[in-house]
Amino acid sequence: LKAAKEHNIPADVTKILENRVMETVSGLRYVNMAAVEMACQDGTHEEDIVSKSVSSRSDLIPGVYEGGLKIWECTFDLLNFLSEAEIQFANKTVLDLGCGAGLLGIAALKGKAQQVHFQDYNSTVINEITLLNVVANCVNDDSRTGSEDDKKIVKPPAKRPKKAKSLPGELSKCRFFSGEWSEVSKLLLSNKPCSKYDLILTSETIYNPDYYSALHDTLSQLLDKNGRVYLASKVHYFGVGGGVYLFEKFIEERNVFKSSIVKEIEEGLMRFIMEITFK
Repeated sequence: LKAAKEHNIPADVTKILENRVMETVSGLRYVNMAAVEMACQDGTHEEDIVSKSVSSRSDLIPGVYEGGLKIWECTFDLLNFLSEAEIQFANKTVLDLGCGAGLLGIAALKGKAQQVHFQDYNSTVINEITLLNVVANCVNDDSRTGSEDDKKIVKPPAKRPKKAKSLPGELSKCRFFSGEWSEVSKLLLSNKPCSKYDLILTSETIYNPDYYSALHDTLSQLLDKNGRVYLASKVHYFGVGGGVYLFEKFIEERNVFKSSIVKEIEEGLMRFIMEITFK
């Protein structure tokens, strides 16, 4: 099992945004993923997930790389649902599970969540993508917020941006973790008193049935008794075997949670948003 690790926020957060190529979608900024992949090909990163992904010709290598260098389709489905359903984040504790780019957690942060934690399997993803994206969206830079040009790529100036007044407060709400779900759960539960999450957001994490037990246990251990999980998924993941119907059956057999489909997306391969709560 991949050990859990908490990642510290750099002391000078503005420095990590220098010379980064950023994109904007739905008002959220994120680092250009192709640029990150290119930068991570030099072999200096401990996990070396890019070269392993290239050599195996796969976006998913179980136990090695779990897809965090890409933003998967269902993430945008869940972002749209959270907005349409007017899900309230104010004063809530939120976990972005399998966060990748961290867009779901960032949406919660913008919704005035009290606390947002980000988890991804790979430490490279947290360090090179998630942290950058959270910082970029905390920086109160009027020249790059509120733009309707969703996919405009911008290159921040080489000069260090002015530190925003709101930056320390927003970032103080965030914590970042890497590692396998059960190991991260142990780390979080070791904090006394352990606060459970009001909302857990997760996208495309049920593609592999081998992970269902670990995911289910993580949700049951970390979700508040009155909390809710919003999970976005494709109906079926060809070649791996997971999907919505199989996970629904798994939940039913465990008899801990109840689940319901709160949104269906029919364009292309059918996709769903599930709401999961304790029975």
